[in-house]
Amino acid sequence: MELLLTAVTQIATPMTLLAIVAGTFVGVIVGVLPGLGSVLGLTMVLPFTFAMPQIPAIALMLGVYCGSVYGGSITAIVLNTPGTPQSAATAMEGFPMAQRGEADLAIGWVTAASTLGGLFSVAVLALAGPTLATFSLQFTPIEYFALGLFAMTCIAGVSSGALAKGLMAGGIGIILSMIGADPVTGDLRFTFHSFQLTAGIGLIPVIVGLFAFSEMFLRVLDLDAGKTAAKDMRVGFRLPRWADWRPRLGMLLRGSLIGSFVGALPGTGAATASFIAYSEAQRTSPRRANFGKGEADGLVACESANNAVTGSALVPTLALGIPGDPVTAVMLGALVIQGVAPGPQLFVNHLDLIYAIFLVLVIVNVVMFAIGALGAPIFTRVLRIPEPILIGLILIISTVGAYGVNGNLFDVWIAFGAGVAGAILRYFSYPVAPIVIGMVLGPTIEMSLRQGLILTRGDALAFFQRPIALMLFIITAAILLWPLVRRLRARERT
Repeated sequence: MELLLTAVTQIATPMTLLAIVAGTFVGVIVGVLPGLGSVLGLTMVLPFTFAMPQIPAIALMLGVYCGSVYGGSITAIVLNTPGTPQSAATAMEGFPMAQRGEADLAIGWVTAASTLGGLFSVAVLALAGPTLATFSLQFTPIEYFALGLFAMTCIAGVSSGALAKGLMAGGIGIILSMIGADPVTGDLRFTFHSFQLTAGIGLIPVIVGLFAFSEMFLRVLDLDAGKTAAKDMRVGFRLPRWADWRPRLGMLLRGSLIGSFVGALPGTGAATASFIAYSEAQRTSPRRANFGKGEADGLVACESANNAVTGSALVPTLALGIPGDPVTAVMLGALVIQGVAPGPQLFVNHLDLIYAIFLVLVIVNVVMFAIGALGAPIFTRVLRIPEPILIGLILIISTVGAYGVNGNLFDVWIAFGAGVAGAILRYFSYPVAPIVIGMVLGPTIEMSLRQGLILTRGDALAFFQRPIALMLFIITAAILLWPLVRRLRARERT
């Protein structure tokens, strides 16, 4: 109790509270702007932490981290342009809801789900941090390969009845992820003697092209029919009623659990958690027929999952000193600069600091909710801009976002090419989300498969001798075979 009071005293200072608010606000803005993302946001504020005391510096970084994950969902809903890869799944339900004129309600859903998912991950970090860190050490490349295959099943969920087209799109994404240097041998693949392709194709330019550019191209050509006029869309912020929340509490809990589990595994990330949660929601939801048309179940699942990652991703960072992804790598660097030595002894010798981090995360999520609620009227008012001007603004912002990732003009051409390809695919009813899924999961699946084969000396059957991997393989097979079993049982009844 004394340590908790000490932690409260440490964060209840004007400088720490200001750092929380400023960091969260900057994070939301970074997330809203396509192409920036959490890593760039943290890198931007990192120099400011050098001259700050320990707790305010950590609070600033955590605010940017959590705010940027949430902020990407706003443009995903309003403009069908995910601000970050973590929000790609949100666009699949959020934008159709905005097209119905319910952008305010969609932002209400994602803001509430993001906040609750983030608070859930804080509880997980507080109660099970060291235990989860120990469990995550049992994941070898074989388990990561099994998890990657399990995550790939979400392609079936986002293909909207066109499974063959979805699998083709997912294959395209995996092929795109393989362009560049071989992760094991270093040999160049699919570069066609192009120097620019030796570094591979970035995920952000492809997302910007597939979602933002293709959407604008289709609007210009007036090929995508059935859109609600921008002037008919409601602006503001509207929380769902309790009657609408009650049947979705299980979805919220499941998404938060998935995000907390995936976040605790080094090398995964919020985008993976979001797609897994979305797929699981579509598989189990009693309203699965509405998915792709603006179903709140999908928003609750993916937003609670990707924000639950923010807290649990700190588990391996704090308890083991192992950064799970580029975001937590930057966080780890900031902690070391502040004199914090992450590792098992941190939870023993500096428990007051751990409590302070827990409390900061709680306040950050509350502030994030307030910023979302107060800023929603501004964000949704963008929809009232005349469509020709809006299209031009989105194309300009998206181009700047694609360029700003690496400061490379080649990324702009990649985004433009992805936009043309995305418009063609969408016109012929090919889903584009599986391309993103393939690009997100492709590197993990390839690297873990090849490392696993090296560990087992080429014996693929040895993969099934690992209990955790075997369980994931069985779950994956069950998910893939269940529709066939259900169809056969329906035939027997008739």
